[in-house]
Formats: sequence, structure tokens, C-alpha cells
Amino acid sequence: MPSRRIERVNELLLREISSYVMENQPPDMGFVTFTGVSVTDDLMQAKVFYSVLGTGEERSRTAQVFENLKPELTRNMRRLESLKRIPEFQFVYDETPAKAARVSEILEKIHQQDGPPSSLPLPSAGATPPSEKAKNPRAKP
Repeated sequence: MPSRRIERVNELLLREISSYVMENQPPDMGFVTFTGVSVTDDLMQAKVFYSVLGTGEERSRTAQVFENLKPELTRNMRRLESLKRIPEFQFVYDETPAKAARVSEILEKIHQQDGPPSSLPLPSAGATPPSEKAKNPRAKP
């Protein structure tokens, strides 16, 4: 489990990198979302996780833009007084949002095909609902 300091550094870098990229984003870059930062215990390296909404080509261009932005981003991070050393950034594409969207899409298709579930038995007219049985265990069915 990361220490509280590492967690704070992760949050700080995520916030600063996000705002820097938002302000300096080139037009040929896809729509980028930063999903997290993970700094090593010695604060020498940081993995910056991101996702891109767009095509595979836009994803490739975005990865190249990040590689080109590394030196400039590192220089910009030197202004942070709370960090003695600036970690080396490694940008890692995070597929989690794309996978989540795909799962959601599949579930929506299944729901549209099947309609509402009809295999659940309906309670009979005189039966006591299960919630009432829990409230009054002496109630007769």
C-alpha cells in the first residue's frame, strides 16, 4: 500500500499534468482523459495513465505527442516547490474506459434483445412479502 506522501504526489502530478496538457494540447491530438499517476517509492519514475476517445490513428498520434511533450512537461514541473526531484514520466495507454464502454454496449444489446426478465415468479395474492417476514418472524405464510 502506497504511503500517504506517495498518494499526495500522485494526486499532485495528475492535477498538474492534466492542466498542462489541457492548456498546451496540440490540435492533432485526440480527446484525452488522464486516469491516474503511479510514482515509484523513490520518486524517480512516474507512470501516467491516459485514455483517448477516438480512432487508433488518433491514439497513435496522441502517444507521439506525449513523447514529444516529456522534456517540456518536466521543465514545467520544476516550478512545483513541494517536489525535490521531478520523476521521469512514462505515458501508458489505459484501456479500462474503452473496455468499460464495450461491456456497457454489450449489456445494452442483451437488454434490448431479451426485454424485461420474465422468469421471476410473481408472488401470490395472499403471500406475505419477504420484507414483512423479516420484520415479523412469527407471521404465518
